[in-house]
Amino acid sequence: MFVKFKQSMMNEFEMTDLGKMRYFLGIEVLQQVDGIFICQKRYAQEVLERFKMENCNPVHNPIVPGTKLTKDVTGEKVDSTFYKQIVGSLMYLTATRPDTMFVVSLISRFMESPTEMHLAAAKRVLRYLKGTISLGILYKKGGCTELRGYSDSDYAGDLDDRKSTSGYLFMLSSGAVCWSSKKQPVVTLSTTEAEFIAAASCACHATWLRRIMKELGQAQQDSTTVFCDNSSTIKLSKNPVMHGRSKHIDVRFHFLREMTKNKIVQLVHCNTQEQVADILTKPLKTDAFLKMRGLMGVCLEPGVN
Repeated sequence: MFVKFKQSMMNEFEMTDLGKMRYFLGIEVLQQVDGIFICQKRYAQEVLERFKMENCNPVHNPIVPGTKLTKDVTGEKVDSTFYKQIVGSLMYLTATRPDTMFVVSLISRFMESPTEMHLAAAKRVLRYLKGTISLGILYKKGGCTELRGYSDSDYAGDLDDRKSTSGYLFMLSSGAVCWSSKKQPVVTLSTTEAEFIAAASCACHATWLRRIMKELGQAQQDSTTVFCDNSSTIKLSKNPVMHGRSKHIDVRFHFLREMTKNKIVQLVHCNTQEQVADILTKPLKTDAFLKMRGLMGVCLEPGVN
């Protein structure tokens, strides 16, 4: 199929077959017998050099555990253009570095009026990048072809407007294929509501991924399992019996119930210690962060110690 496609393209356009893809739009692709490894090592190095951080001291965590960033009205202002350049560069790095997704999403909320506190948080991400520049995602050959998701939320984590943060991640084989960390559009009134909204967003994306995989010839026969560490959310998705905790949930988020009823998505409980999406919703202690990073398939480039 690939040979016929390449030949048809060559007949239509002037092109050269360069063999297996190795580098594309800043993403490095290492194809080996046992799997495929993707990273942005070269781009990351360019980012560090651009912002004069190539000789900085590395850290093991992109954000200090327990950090809560706010608008900091009384703080000393910094150059917003410079701050936006750092955030923009880091945003592109999240294409292969889901371990930085939460903190990049967090610092991007303050681009309008950044202060020294926000710049320090952004520079810490660069310091983390310095020590983990060779990290990427490894997709092992012959791994599980079943799509599985993880959904989590940090209740009222934003101190400015008290909105929660949703995080979801989808795994295929041994690595993450899709991830998101985003502030929820509404203020929730309970942990159950925040988790339900996060799970609804995850279910929407699961539907989209299932359609793509079907087009690629990898149709998912069974329902997609989404792991959630909140029992009330799982019960609510099956039967709206917890009226006191759910009566304020917007109607549009009840899409999750329909997906569960039609067996497109199946919510399954998991322990918080195994909730991979936890890394996308809050600052974690270093040990927990490193564990979750490994569970999502982020590792060193093969052959690099």
